This record gives sequence, C-alpha cells and structure tokens, in this order.
Amino acid sequence: GTNQKDADCATCGKGLNDCIGHYGYIDLELPVFHVGYFRAVISVLQTICKSCSRVLLSDKERKSLRMKVMNPGLPYLVRKALHKQILDKAKKITICPHCRELNGTVKKCGLLKIVHEKYRSKKATDPLVTDALAAYNSVLEYNRELESAVSNALAHIFNPLEVLHLLARIPEEDIPLLVMDPACGRPKDLLLTRMLVPPLCIRPSVVSDLKSGTNEDDLTMKLSEVVFINDVIMKHRQSGAKVQMINEAWDFLQLHCAMYMNSETSGIPLNMQPKKSSRGLVQRLKGKQGRFRGNLSGKRVDFSSRTVISPDPNLKIEEVGVPIYVAKILTFPERVNKANMKLMKELILNGPDKHPGANFVEQRGQVFKKALRFVNRNKVAQELKPGDIVERHLRDGDIVLFNRQPSLHKLSIMAHRAKVLEHRTFRFNECVCTPYNADFDGDEMNLHLPQTEEARAEALVLMGNKSNLVTPRNGELLIAATQDFITGAYLLTQKDQFLDRGQACQLAACLLAGDDAAMHIDLPPPAIWKPVTLWTGKQIFSLIIRPNKKCPVQANLRTKGRAYTSNEELCINDSYVVVRSSELLAGSMDKSTLGSGSKNNIFYILLCDWGEDYAATAMWRLARLSSYFLMNRGFSIGIGDVTPGQGLLRAKHELLHAGYSKCDGYIRSLEEGRLQCQPGCTEEETLEAVILKELSVIRDHAGKACLKELHPSNSPLVMALSGSKGSFINISQMIACVGQQAISGHRVPNGFEDRALPHFERHSKIPAAKGFVENSFYSGLTPTEFFFHTMGGREGLVDTAVKTAETGYMQRRLVKSLEDLCLQYDMTVRNSIGDIVQLCYGADGLDPTYMEGEDCPVDFQRVLDHVRAKCPSRDEEPLDGPSIKKAAEEILKTDDFDSCSSEFKDELRTFMEGVARRVARLRHRYGVDDTPLVPSVVLQLERLTVSQLVEFFHTCREKYMRAKMEPGTAVGALAAQSIGEPGTQMTLKTFHFAGVASMNITQGVPRIKEIINASKTISTPIITAHLENDTDAEFARRVKGRIEKTTLGEVSEYIEEVYLPDDCFLLVKLDIDRIRLLKLEVDAESVCYSICTSRLKLKPHLVTVVSDSVITVKPGKSKSTLNYQLQSLKEAVPKVVIKGLPSVNRAVIHNDDSGGQTRYKLFVEGDNLREVMATPGVKGTSTTSNNTYEVFTTLGIEAARATIMTEIKLVMENHGMSIDRRHPMLVADLMTSRGEVLGITRHGLSKMKESVLNLASVIYFACIGLNDL
Repeated sequence: GTNQKDADCATCGKGLNDCIGHYGYIDLELPVFHVGYFRAVISVLQTICKSCSRVLLSDKERKSLRMKVMNPGLPYLVRKALHKQILDKAKKITICPHCRELNGTVKKCGLLKIVHEKYRSKKATDPLVTDALAAYNSVLEYNRELESAVSNALAHIFNPLEVLHLLARIPEEDIPLLVMDPACGRPKDLLLTRMLVPPLCIRPSVVSDLKSGTNEDDLTMKLSEVVFINDVIMKHRQSGAKVQMINEAWDFLQLHCAMYMNSETSGIPLNMQPKKSSRGLVQRLKGKQGRFRGNLSGKRVDFSSRTVISPDPNLKIEEVGVPIYVAKILTFPERVNKANMKLMKELILNGPDKHPGANFVEQRGQVFKKALRFVNRNKVAQELKPGDIVERHLRDGDIVLFNRQPSLHKLSIMAHRAKVLEHRTFRFNECVCTPYNADFDGDEMNLHLPQTEEARAEALVLMGNKSNLVTPRNGELLIAATQDFITGAYLLTQKDQFLDRGQACQLAACLLAGDDAAMHIDLPPPAIWKPVTLWTGKQIFSLIIRPNKKCPVQANLRTKGRAYTSNEELCINDSYVVVRSSELLAGSMDKSTLGSGSKNNIFYILLCDWGEDYAATAMWRLARLSSYFLMNRGFSIGIGDVTPGQGLLRAKHELLHAGYSKCDGYIRSLEEGRLQCQPGCTEEETLEAVILKELSVIRDHAGKACLKELHPSNSPLVMALSGSKGSFINISQMIACVGQQAISGHRVPNGFEDRALPHFERHSKIPAAKGFVENSFYSGLTPTEFFFHTMGGREGLVDTAVKTAETGYMQRRLVKSLEDLCLQYDMTVRNSIGDIVQLCYGADGLDPTYMEGEDCPVDFQRVLDHVRAKCPSRDEEPLDGPSIKKAAEEILKTDDFDSCSSEFKDELRTFMEGVARRVARLRHRYGVDDTPLVPSVVLQLERLTVSQLVEFFHTCREKYMRAKMEPGTAVGALAAQSIGEPGTQMTLKTFHFAGVASMNITQGVPRIKEIINASKTISTPIITAHLENDTDAEFARRVKGRIEKTTLGEVSEYIEEVYLPDDCFLLVKLDIDRIRLLKLEVDAESVCYSICTSRLKLKPHLVTVVSDSVITVKPGKSKSTLNYQLQSLKEAVPKVVIKGLPSVNRAVIHNDDSGGQTRYKLFVEGDNLREVMATPGVKGTSTTSNNTYEVFTTLGIEAARATIMTEIKLVMENHGMSIDRRHPMLVADLMTSRGEVLGITRHGLSKMKESVLNLASVIYFACIGLNDL
C-alpha cells in the first residue's frame, strides 16, 4: 500500500483512504524455525529417522495405522489421540527399520535449538561411541577453531537448514502418519523461509509533533531489523566470512523472527537481549487487553451513561429515573411519519438545550446530519418530511438497559422504562436492589439506550424488568419488598394496629398515583363500629392486592411466617398468614411472605396465578403505602434502644460467672490429666473445642435473655423480627456481650511467646486471654478486647477480598466452557459442533424459572386451595373419596394430558389419591356413609366438586405447559451463572464438621473449585460407608476395626529387647484387653503373619508365637552389628500394620438419631474406595466417596456424574443456597460427556472444545492457536 497522503497505491491505484492494503514478503537468506510451530517440528523429528527421513515404524504397523489415519470422518479428538500413539511408538525405536541407522532422542536445548543425542541409548564403552569420540578429537587436533562450531561429539545440534532438508525428504506416503494432510500443508512448511509483511493499516506510523520524523509501529521496527540482518548474512556469504560470524548472524535472525511473532519468548541469552520490549503478534491477540477480549468479546460503546444511584420508592418497579442532563445527551433516532410529524416539529423547535428536544436531523437522501445547535431550527422544522430521521432526546417511557458491574448473572442487566427527573442521580425503586446487588452507599450504575425499534422490542420482551421477577437459579422471586417496606408492612399488619377514618383514608389514598390516579377504592367496612369506627391495618393492607370490587385478582395463600409456633392461624405470635380472595385474614407480614428468596410469597402467588403486571403493581403500591406509613408513624433508632436494663445486667453477670467457672473447671481437669478426649483429638484440642463451645453458648444465652427484656416496640427488635435487616446476634452484641472472637474457626492464636498478648500470663487458657469479649458495644470494649475484635474483623476483610478474585475466575471458567450449550428444537442439549451433552434438558425439559414447587412445576396443594376459593360452585354436590379417584383417572386419560410427561401424571395421581384418602377418612369419622341424615356442614369439610376438580386439572396442565423450556435457550450460560453467582456470597475458608469434631470437610468456594476442576487429589477425601447391619453399635465397631489402620505399637503393652548369653531377640507383649475392647479381629498368629509379610524382610522362622499374648522377633542376617539390628527392629516393629487398610488413617462411627432409632454409618478418611467397599460388613451398593475421580475409577462414569451433582448440591445447601437440580446436572453431564471426568480448566477445556477461536478467547493464544490450527 501507499504511505503518503498524496501518492496512489502501486498495486490497486487507489489513494491512502481507499486502499485496503496488500501483503508483501521478505525472502530470508537462511531458513529459521517458526516459534509457534517449534514444538510441532520437534514432534515430527521424533517420529522420523534422522538419516533417511522415513517414519520410524515397521511396515506392519504403518499399514494398520495408515488405514486409521486416512479415514476422513475422524473427529478431531480421535486424531489427536492417534498422533500421540504414533509419537509414543516412534520414540521407543532406536534403530531405523529402513536404513538401520541409529536414532537417539530429539529435544529442545536452549532458545529455539534442537539437539539430537544419537548415542544416548548406548553405554560409554560401546565401540560406536568410542569411534565417534576418537573422530571428534582427531578433527579438533587439526583445527582448534572448530570447537565453538561443533560443540560436543555425541550430541548433534540441528540447524534449521538441516531440519528443512530432513523434512523436505519425508516420502509422500509417510506424511499421513504424521497426522498431516499433504493437500493442506507439508512438514517442510513448518519452517520459515519467507516472512510475511502485513500492510500499513496493521502497523500504522504515528507522526510525532515534538520531534521530526515519525514513530513507527513495533512490527515495522522488527521487520526493518530482519531486513538488516538478512543483508548482513548476504554480505557475509558473498565475502566468505568465518562460519562463526554467519552462525552468529543466523542466531540473530532466528531471534528476531521469533520476537516478531511472540515478544515474550523466554530463554534469550543475555548478549542477545533486546534493548526495549516490543509487542509481538501474539501479544496483540492474547489477554484481557488483546484483540479477542478487549476489542471483540467486550468493547466500549456509544449511547451509554454512568452516574451514582439513589432510591426512590415512588417510582414504579419497572421505571428508572434519569437525570435531565443525561436525557439531553442520549438520543434516539426516530423516523418521521404522519403520526409523529407534529411532535417531531416541536422537538426540533425546542433544540438541543431544552428538554424534550432534538440534537440532529438527518434528511432523507442526504449524507450529513444537521446539528440543530448551528442551523435555523424553524427552517428545518418546516422542511421536515416523512422518512427523515430525528435524533431526539431521551423521553419518558423510552426503553433503556440498566446494568451494574460486576454482572454475575443475567439479571444484572435489565430493561427499564425511563422517567426524566431533575437532579443528578439515577433513581429506582428499592425492590429492584436484589438482582443488581446494589446499595446506595455510592454505587454507580450504567444506562444504555438501544438505538432501533427492534432492539427496543427485544429488550422489553426478553430483558424487561417485569419479565425477570424470578431468578433462573431456582425459580424464587428476586424482585420483592426489601428493608423499610418489610418493616412498614410488618408494623401495619400487627394485631394491635388500628386506624381511624382519617388515617385509613389517608393511607388508602397513597394507592392513587400514576395510571391508578383515577382509580376507585372500596374502603372495607370498619372492624370496630362503636365507640368509634376503626379499621385494622390488615384491612388496609388487603387494598394493595385488590383495591376495588371490579379488580379480578383473588389471591389465596396459607403459609407459616418467621415466628410461627403452632395452631395455624391461632399462633400466639400471629405469624400464620392466611390470605383468601385477596383479603389478609390472619398473620403479620414479614420477610418470608413479602421478601425475596421464598416461594410462599404474596407477590409470587400474584405472579403465578395472575401475571407479572399485577405482581409489579402490588409491589409498587406496597412501596408507597409502607414508606408513607413509616414516615408518619416514625421509626428510628437511638442509644435508648440498646441500653440494657438492670435485670439483663444481672442475668448476664450470672451467665458469665457460670461459664467462666465451667471453663476454669475444664482447664483444671486438663492440668490434672482428667479431661476425657474426644475421638480423634489430643487433650489440648479437646480443651479448645469444649471451651469454644461453652463460650459460644454464653453469647447465645445472653442474646436470648435480652430478647425477653426488650419492649416489643424496640426498633432493632422490630427489624430482626420482621427480617428486614439485622439478626438477634447483632442485638445481643450491642446490648449484652460481643462474645468469642474466632480466627479461622479457633480461638485467637499466640502472637507472642506462649500467649496472645503480653497483657496476660504465659500459657494462660482463660477466656479473656484467648479473645473472649465480655463487654457489649454499648458498654465499650477494653483495649485488649478491642485488639482481639480487630483481629476477627481483619480476617473477614481479607476473606472478602480473596473471595472476589477466586469466584470471579471460577465463574469465568464455568461460563467459557458452558457458553455454547444450547437447547435445540428436538429438546436435546448440544454444543456448537452438534455433540449431544444431554438427551433431554434436566431429564424432563422443564425450565427452572417456572418451578413453583421444590424442583417441580406445580405446588399441588396450593393450586387446589386456590381453585376451591376461586370457583366455590355452591350448587354442586361434593364428591366422595372413590369418585374423586375415578374422576381423576378419567381426566388424566383425555387427550389434553398426552403432552405431559408420565412423571408429572404420576405426581398428580399420587396427590389426588391423598386427597381422596383424606375425604374418605373424614366421612368415615363422622359416619356420613352410614346415616342418611347428615348435617350439611360435615359435607363442607374437604369439599371438592366436579367442576372444581376439572378446573384444578386444567390449571395444573397449563402451569406444566408454561414450564416447558423454550428451544434456543442458552441453558449452559444459565447453569454457569446459577452456580457462579451464589459462589460470591459464600464464605471462603469454611470447614464443616460432619457430625464429629475434627472430621473436617472442605466447604464453600474451595470445594466447588475442587469439584469443577475434577482434581485427582482433594483436600479432605471422605468415604461414607453404610453397614449391612446399621442398628448395632458393636457391629459398627467391628467393621471400623477392619477398615482403620491399626499398628502393632498401638495394641502392645510393651516391646523390649532381651539379651541372653546365647541369644537376643525382641519380646512383644500384646494388650489382649485393649484388643477385645476395640473389637479388633487379631490374635498372636495373625500378628505374626503381618510381621512376616511386612517390609522388614524377616523369614517366618525368625518370628515365633510364645503364648496368646507374647511374640518374639529375632534379627535376620545382615552386615551390621547385632545391637544395631535390634535397635532398628525395635523402631520398625511398632509401625507394622496388623489390621485394616494401610491407606486409611481414621474411620469415625457416625450415629444418626433422626429416624427414631439410632442408625450407624462409618466416615472413612482416605482415597481407597475400592478396598472399603470390599470390606466384609460394609454395604457396598450404598457406599460413596466425595472424590469424583476416585468414584470414576472404581464405579465408572455414571457414578462420577451422580457424585458431581450431589456434591455441588451439598455445598450449596450447607451455605443455605438453594439451586435447581438441573444446573448441576448440566455441569456434571458436560464434565463426563467424553467418557472420562474432564475438569473445567485449561486442560479439560481443550479436550471438550475443538473451535480454535473459542479456546483463544479463553486462554493464552499462542500455545493453543498455533499448534492446533
């Protein structure tokens, strides 16, 4: 191409702006290695003979392998495996089958040099080797200068020219055996003989203002250096310079060609290091700032804005308040037509500075836009014709995309409707905080304005805020009432909340706003008529759901609240919510019925039964009503709220006294050696465990005591009870006692010699010295307590910082490996090249977003109650038990239910049988079937009529059909987000005790990482072994003895040397009582056998059984002295394993009392699943391990898949996160889809994926891209 502004291009004859650029080339004087293909060249050289260039395989093998390789339908991964197989075979052959020449190993040596160690396999005395050495030395005698050129007699360093000749001589029929296609490329093409020169547009010059001349691009600089060295070599060759000089120049050429490709080449010798680093081609592509991630996958965009966010409960759920400054700059190109002509003219006249106005007009058929700031606006407005495009300001009701970083799941970017407001922040309703994970302490958010009508429609339907009220992670509501709204609703719906007419009407009037401004509100009849008319707060709350009689919504809900005790709606805490036909009849609303994260939520019921619009409107009404109610009632917090009373101080003092004296007792008993150890712990560890337990109990009891003391109107208490913010622990820390400071699950460790702080005595174990804070935040901490408290706080901060990075990388890997999984139209899940990962998504093809029950699309009981309330059908006869069953069967046989899965039908059938049983039992109890005269009220109990039954089945089917997954959904991305996003809320370093102290199981983020990395060794492998007889403790102990490693030292009373005049031996005395107590199945004979078969190499006649409990061991023959032998025997004999599996250090018996009778199972630490399953007494069919790889090698791929699923689910449950089973199922299916367990890491990914670009966007480009292209 051309490089001057005025000159034309010599190739295409166009100017600088129009010429697209053309490639050139530089012919290199001598060939060099291509840095990207260097490894490929080595592997080719390892496969061929170094003298005749034939592949090192015998004719028989060549024939069979060539047939395999020539198959055109081979998948990429199979060819990769074949290539490895051929390479491994060829590496083992030392003598070429064709020319009988010796071949050694070929490997890399130094920077881009290949060495061939021909005589590696021969001994130094071999005649071949001695001949070679002799020849070498004789040459050196004649010419000392050759020493630098020919470095070593036995190893030959190939230069690129030799390699080129070798590769060029490979016969045509051998090329397929290198798994190369001669039509596409030959082995000799792996070396560089020509350098490609990219056109100017790839390496533009920058004209510098400061100094004369131009700044050239890095690539241009490198190319000029290559051209210069090329000239040097040419001159050397013409003038006949020394070989050494040519070699030196050749090395430089080699280096610069490598640096041009990849400037981060390692291993450059010091004398050749470049002065300043430059960016090679690889550096342009790889990494976060490279071409893929920086300019293609993610880039900066126009029409975006960013500012601080603040709350506004008066905005609707789907609105976002946009500052007027932003609205004047963001524009939308609207096409003029007859309908909007008048409006557009007004906007043009308003111009760019007055909102709503317009910034530009693009007239039809003209190239340039007119900026309205600089033209006569009246003239432009008069000339406006249909078809022109007006770039108007953002107006109320425009669709905008609203996003908060980090975008961890798809709900982090949603479409809202804009509402232009004064001032400088984005505002939105607090209900929408949860999906964005936003708070208003200075967070900033981004807002984007879609530029076409299609984009707006798409954003509204797919990303619309109302369409995303529920999360695809488990189908729970994410957008729901938060903080103040919950507190307000909780106080409003208390039993003792009464309002007079003025207050009731004032609150009801809060509902009149926006589209509802002219709405008619039917105030319900007052609850109390005399002496003054009063309404309850519950009646006013009911208006949120159904403000007047014309409103069709009839919501029904029966559910337990947070503080529920018993007796349903007669609960003493008034915490059983009953909503029937949209009236709140009993119960106070709290987080479980209003907030996010549960399915028996009033808004969730509205969403499922009546649609998203009603749910969003109800939420908006609640926001306005409760914030107004709280403002008028007043709700604040002061020092008086956290002042403890006299009774509380006394109670706390007694608690502390009792706890401290208990701890002192424990410490004393440790000093006297009377402390009973917990299984698997030393005395010290046991003391720590019991003291920690005792001290944490103090805080809990103090907290309970202060809850009793506080008045119900106490603000922190109200917040904790309603669930809007805070917990009882926060209250007890403020009022009673801060409690024990734990650092990674233990008491504060020693920072000085033998103590935590120099304020305490050495070796002091008292609570105060180890970080117990007895003061409350109200009374103030002492300096030592404050220091301990900061230690605990620091740990939390570090944890959070580390966790963000860990989970971020984990999420990225998950998304990258799952992103191409998509649900096809045949309901299979396939990746981008069409491999099936799941035959049916989640085994039932349902969408996790629409699961109303737990992993099931319909919550039958709730739907039945809803149907009963919605259609009372008073004039029909109620059905009895058998007829309900019969009717249900009939309905299930109709054509409507053919589209439902058999599992769903079975669930329905089971549920209806349960209902039928209940009805039959009731009628039997009241003797309905026996007597003709029955009080009609009895028939009202569990009443179900035919039309109700039909309606119920119809509703269930409708919900099932709605829950079908849509083809085309990116199920992989959803699964990755649903597993990655909860990860950010998990604590990082948590150990969970599996029922027994000191049996730690890794939890949280590290555990999830282990699972998806498919690590072969995990940090805490545990095998859960079920027993054949799981009710008998003795049996469990016996099996434990068979599994756990028992050494001779553990069961012998003493082991001592005995020296007699004519003999010396070791005397081992077994402790028979201990053996009997531990239920070990060993006796003197079996111990004897164990000693003989151990690694001590003792002959059987040297070990003799003297009696039941005495064994003698004599030393064998050896070079050392007898005394030394006896001493070494005495050290080694106690370590002999006499029972159990050598790999198992510990097995713990776990007793489970949940089912009424105690059941026993074993937890075994270690990785030997196969041996444990084979142990007599263990029920092999239900024995599992938490190590996926171990399960895969023992039980196969399906078992490994099941393990991955259950393990991910367990980790999530331990952290209180619920996640739909379909997500872990997809991850497990992907990891096991190739027949082995592949981790979601660089190595696993490259086996799952074939697309080079996909891999390139994930990882370091050069190592994959260039080798696999």
